[in-house]
Amino acid sequence: MIVTSTRSGLVEAEHTVTGVAVDGGGRVLATLGGDLERDFFMRSAAKPFQATVSHWHGARLGPESLAVASGSHGAEPIHIALVRTLLAEVGLDEHHLGCPPARPTGGGADRLWAARGHRGPQRVLHNCSGKHAAMLRACVAEDWSLEYTAFDHPLQRAIATYVSELTSRSIDERGVDGCGIPTLRTDVTAMARAFARLATDSDLRPAADAVARFAPLTSDGDEPGAVIARWLPAAVKGGAQGCIGAAWMEGGVGFAAKCWTGEQDPAVVGIVELMDRVGILPSYPREMLLGELELDVLGGGRPVGRLEATA
Repeated sequence: MIVTSTRSGLVEAEHTVTGVAVDGGGRVLATLGGDLERDFFMRSAAKPFQATVSHWHGARLGPESLAVASGSHGAEPIHIALVRTLLAEVGLDEHHLGCPPARPTGGGADRLWAARGHRGPQRVLHNCSGKHAAMLRACVAEDWSLEYTAFDHPLQRAIATYVSELTSRSIDERGVDGCGIPTLRTDVTAMARAFARLATDSDLRPAADAVARFAPLTSDGDEPGAVIARWLPAAVKGGAQGCIGAAWMEGGVGFAAKCWTGEQDPAVVGIVELMDRVGILPSYPREMLLGELELDVLGGGRPVGRLEATA
């Protein structure tokens, strides 16, 4: 599928997006574009599954904590309070986090922490610190090494094995995510299978419910996944370089889309297009959702075009 960026009526850029929707049994319901077997890394789209494995290994995550562990939070005060509580409850602090020091991803949160005297990067402000805190809790519970980011760490092996089972593909090739955690290769069909399982498996239901119910804890509250979750009973999680997955709980359908230019907004258009093709988005809610997602092309600080699926 081609997502076109138009500015003042003229085509500014075209983005190739590939996507798949599958049901709980893995049957393909709809596709977008070609290259359905082309590989990419799941990146943060894997967080609900990583958090679930941490939970199973003793992290003991309540719904709000599971949401922040499954998300890419915006470092708002509630996010940081939850992460610090997760660590303090097992006798750890933010210095044990394996993610690199960072600033909040949102300008508002960044200004807030700077006004409070926190002007430099901090590990706890990294958008992945919730996932890392959950992993540390699992390590404490299992009496594993706190050097949990290594490929051969028992927790990372357990995550890789479980994601391989969910996606029905090999875990032979792994990379390192921006936060230092191993990340797994996938393709849109395999990733859609994982999100269909998120929608249907009772073992994954706590994570699915947490991400859908507490969507603002998974981001800064205005990220596309949180916006979609306001319109649909869905758990939505994006990853870096333009990939996004969604689990529609009412119908047990998993969606995945990847923008090959690495941009997130065209992948979001792909997810909405897939939902439309499966028949869960009537025309009026679809237009309202696309409007709320703010997929405008800006010029001089004002909307001068739109991102649209054109082929």
